[in-house]
Amino acid sequence: SFAQGLFDALIHAACRPKPAGEIFIIIPHPVGRSKYMKQGSLRSSAYAVLTAFIWGTAFVAQSVGAEHVPPLAFNAARSVIAFVFLLVLCAVMRSGRRKGQAASVTRSRKDLLLGGFWCGLTLGLASFLQQKGLDTTSPGKAGFITALYIVLVPIFGIFLKKRGPKAVWVSVLLAVTGLYCLCITESFTIAPGDLCVMLCAFVFTAQILLVDHFVTVVDGVELSCCQFFFVTAFSLIGSLLFEHPTWVGLTMAAGAILYAGLLSSGVGYTLQILAQKGSNPTVISLLLSLESVFATISGAAILGDRLSGREYFGCALMLAAVVLAQLPDRKKA
Repeated sequence: SFAQGLFDALIHAACRPKPAGEIFIIIPHPVGRSKYMKQGSLRSSAYAVLTAFIWGTAFVAQSVGAEHVPPLAFNAARSVIAFVFLLVLCAVMRSGRRKGQAASVTRSRKDLLLGGFWCGLTLGLASFLQQKGLDTTSPGKAGFITALYIVLVPIFGIFLKKRGPKAVWVSVLLAVTGLYCLCITESFTIAPGDLCVMLCAFVFTAQILLVDHFVTVVDGVELSCCQFFFVTAFSLIGSLLFEHPTWVGLTMAAGAILYAGLLSSGVGYTLQILAQKGSNPTVISLLLSLESVFATISGAAILGDRLSGREYFGCALMLAAVVLAQLPDRKKA
């Protein structure tokens, strides 16, 4: 669920839009070229929606996995799968570079390892909190609460002297109201699972800002591969020290682990790269934010989860906050 969504800043920085001629087949007739570019845009949008679907349904896989495997063990298992997948992807990309494609932006192995360590540390902690929260909260609620990071990133960016859209403060108000409807009970208490997922959104925010810093000096895919190596190491060490996973539990959660590791982290990440090549990043990020909607739908369809009217209203407010936070200022547009 690195949803998280989690790689918007990394991919946006790593996959710089190329000239149209490098993305679309050049057709001499202008009408034909325009038609093909529209097809390319539709294809990119389809990739983005498919990515959001994979990431959203991954919340269900994580919820199923939480029933059989402790959170650190689950994250270690899914992360090693993602690491191997991205390692293969890095090898394929390097092979392509030898054939004349653009060279990797990574210049220092030290920067790559340093970035992988800090991004992996924050990503591992965020993933642990999210997986721990799914012990007691529903995939739908977890999806919308996790999406809070999309609102938090521009807020934190302001304190780092990065200008954000003016509408972000309206997004904050909508998000706070939505979280109140989603998480706070009539007795003004919050469930432990909801609190874990809320903390996870803050840690995801820190991870994204770290990625945003390191991706300027290292290759985005190589950084992601390196950070998954450290997530695997941290989660595995933590699991060996504090948890007691069983082989039976791992076997029963094998399908969920494969889905979260291979599809959510591996295939979903690759599809996002394809979606953002030569596309409008605002449109793609809005489509990717459908992850939380798919999480709610899949939770209801597969697990039979049902939210109250108040919680659905909170989901609607959270979605509005997420969309508003990604819209550019009119002057910039």
